[in-house]
Amino acid sequence: MHHRQQLNEGLGYKDMEGMMKPTVHIDEFSSKMGEDADVIVVSFFVRDRQAARDLMAWFEKGYDFVLDADTSPGEIKPNRYLVYIEMRRRNSAPRQIEEILDDLGTLTEYDSDDWTMVYKKKRHDWSPETFAELVPLTPNEYRERTEGDLNEMRVAAGIDTKPIYTTVSPDLQALQSAAGIL
Repeated sequence: MHHRQQLNEGLGYKDMEGMMKPTVHIDEFSSKMGEDADVIVVSFFVRDRQAARDLMAWFEKGYDFVLDADTSPGEIKPNRYLVYIEMRRRNSAPRQIEEILDDLGTLTEYDSDDWTMVYKKKRHDWSPETFAELVPLTPNEYRERTEGDLNEMRVAAGIDTKPIYTTVSPDLQALQSAAGIL
């Protein structure tokens, strides 16, 4: 009697050629790990279920800054799957994503300058600078942008606004600076 056994060897050089679109999607999905203000969700479309699972494992094992990686439970489109990663919303995020995209060059046919990013349904050429310009990099910046917009709508509707907490005490700022999380 023969038993089918899955062989997991990991991803090798150019194993993902033809499997991905060179587009990174930012904050199109809500975080499973925490509040959206604290976590950036980065997603990729992959053309094969097993390739998506392999890429998910690659993200989880290869980067200490990836909080979680997962795949869509089913197809997004015929034979298209979503792989997403969650990472802390920090000033280091543009460099971390750049590292991932550079590393994807060993798996795919794409160089880091081939990538585009989609943020708020608009496509942009990828660069760490563009990312930092468009995407809130701290929880406070995220809350300022989202609550600020919501407060404008609340004022227009005659509803009370919600306070946005942006003031950081000098002691907390010194602690954050010492921990390198500013």
